[in-house]
Amino acid sequence: MLQLSIVVPLYNEAESLPELCSWIDRVMKENAFSYEMIFVNDGSNDNSWEILKQLSTQYSTIVAISFARNYGKSAALHEGFSKASGQVVITMDADLQDSPDEIPELYRLITEENYDLISGWKQKRFDPISKTIPTKLYNAATRKLSGVHLHDFNCGLKAYKIEVVKTLRLYGEMHRYIPVQAKWNGFTKIGEKVVQHQARKYGVTKFGLERFLYGFLDLLSISFVQIFGKRPMHLFGSLGILSFLTGSGLTIYLMAVKIYNIAYNLKYRNVTDNPLFFLALVAIILGVQLFLAGFIGELLITNSDKTTNYQIKEEIS
Repeated sequence: MLQLSIVVPLYNEAESLPELCSWIDRVMKENAFSYEMIFVNDGSNDNSWEILKQLSTQYSTIVAISFARNYGKSAALHEGFSKASGQVVITMDADLQDSPDEIPELYRLITEENYDLISGWKQKRFDPISKTIPTKLYNAATRKLSGVHLHDFNCGLKAYKIEVVKTLRLYGEMHRYIPVQAKWNGFTKIGEKVVQHQARKYGVTKFGLERFLYGFLDLLSISFVQIFGKRPMHLFGSLGILSFLTGSGLTIYLMAVKIYNIAYNLKYRNVTDNPLFFLALVAIILGVQLFLAGFIGELLITNSDKTTNYQIKEEIS
């Protein structure tokens, strides 16, 4: 079994790839690691794939996948993890902002100190304030909602036991919440290491401010899925029963008031003349629909196929 699988998602990083491969190879040889470099080309429209083809003739350790279109970083990591076979899996970005010199210590923390996951913490960042302030707010919100106490959830430089990455399901912007997923999957020994943040050498960032909105929405989504994904009836069924009972209770109350007024010769009006009756009716109908939604959700969970497929255009192995 290989000691290390280094998974590198990339999108339009042709300029940095030769330097990155050379840097990783040097570090691996200096430490006598057995390893593989897994590059996932996420539909780049520059010549990144041609560069990878050339590099694969120079480095026999390269495994590469090219998507037919741009699916996003989560999809790239998902495919990279599916190919990984090393004892420890390292993820890093292709833009040279993550330093391969960090890999030996990350490997040691996993193998010798038995961490399930180590997340990098770019304590000193070379990013504009328009990126650092939202990042801090996002990290604070994620810590609060998830209970995972890391300073930098979205650092691309991470190390994992191979067992951890094989349990992850990544889509959308879920790559931001890998430590959260790992914890919920039972891998609770999660740590972090201060890592060096390199200034961007080539190209421009591929992410805009909208990623923070999408990231927050995915945090809510992953929280919901983790709690109720395996038991939708617990949520929809509970809300449905509550709504149905509320509506039924209001209806019985209105009927009881009418009967009481009739019995004591008091002024009364028909139940259907009371606006409260229509609110009760809506509550009853909504309750039935929610209950049925929970029931259908249970059927879907039972019979669904959990695999995720991305259109792969070409591979190097």
